[in-house]
Amino acid sequence: MEFLFGVILRTLFIELKAYSDEVYLQWFDELAQKDFVVIDDYLSEEIFAKVFDFFQVKRDDDALAKAGIGTLGDHTIAKEIRGDYVYWIDKNTDTELDALHVQMDDLVAKVNRYLFLSISDFEYHLAFYPKGTYYQKHLDQFKGRNNRQLSYVLYLNKDWQQGDGGELRIFREEGDLDIAPKANRLVLFKSGVVEHEVLTTETGRMSLTGWMLNNPVGLGFL
Repeated sequence: MEFLFGVILRTLFIELKAYSDEVYLQWFDELAQKDFVVIDDYLSEEIFAKVFDFFQVKRDDDALAKAGIGTLGDHTIAKEIRGDYVYWIDKNTDTELDALHVQMDDLVAKVNRYLFLSISDFEYHLAFYPKGTYYQKHLDQFKGRNNRQLSYVLYLNKDWQQGDGGELRIFREEGDLDIAPKANRLVLFKSGVVEHEVLTTETGRMSLTGWMLNNPVGLGFL
């Protein structure tokens, strides 16, 4: 309760982006039908700027570490599979992102309300793909575990243009779909259903990537 009260105090003068119930229902209908939904201009300009600036500070501080694959007991660095660098966000200490945490709390509440899920927590990290890197086709679900219910990616690439690469490729029976990693675009998809990959980058690619979880956990590994 004290943590939540502190977050509210720190975000009193931050403009959260409010959406109507009709908009949420539109998004979730599309998610239910297609297993994913793309939402443009998700955050307010002020919150997006805070997330973007936070990313730049962490990069300048060399806080992003080489990402690996697998769970805690089987975690390995596999450059041939993925090439990104990540920084796991701690909701208790990374208070610069309090407004983002509140916005995501609201999204989780709406997911539980309208999709009848039991999401109890969420986690996310910053991800940077240097030029020439990628992430091969995969699911966001560990073998034998189903804690991750929904995945989300918020892109931070202000000047992305065709040819920069780093698109999110979603594999579908009716044909693969490539989603451009444009700034303030949120992609929400079912973790255990949607196979996807990050295409090779031609320039640095920035995002905030996370998961809505069945059970509360601390920081984890992909």
